[in-house]
Amino acid sequence: MNKIYIELKWAIIFMITLLSWMLLEKTLGWHEEEIADHWWLTMLFAPFAIFIYLLAVREKRRRVYNKKITWLQGFISGVILTLFVALLSPIAQYITHNYITPEYFKTVIEYSVTNDLMTRTKANDYFNITNYMWQSAFGALGFGIVTAAIVAVFVRKRIK
Repeated sequence: MNKIYIELKWAIIFMITLLSWMLLEKTLGWHEEEIADHWWLTMLFAPFAIFIYLLAVREKRRRVYNKKITWLQGFISGVILTLFVALLSPIAQYITHNYITPEYFKTVIEYSVTNDLMTRTKANDYFNITNYMWQSAFGALGFGIVTAAIVAVFVRKRIK
């Protein structure tokens, strides 16, 4: 357990940061008045996500690998973090859509139908908690693995 404690800790920090970001989005009106711009505004979270990965792998390097880490070791640490984030992300979606912004799906469905972006049936099928839970888990896997690979390049320190 000690070997993956760091990744678990940072996955929990990631989820708390994500939930805080959702609260910020809600507060700024990105889930209501600014729903049209939500798709790109939500991408502003990416630098925070990358930064958390960077901090996690740096801590792993410092505490486990005696300040020297190979790319592969850093990548594996990032992948373990990604797995924890992917497992926790449906819970974050549940909290987001039941407590932080319960009207989000209704608002985005109405926006999509009103602006002829989707039929009501397609919008209802796409914008729901089950679909978002799956999307968040698989999105976390894809984004996390790529992020882990990139972060590992910058965190590695050669073993002499």
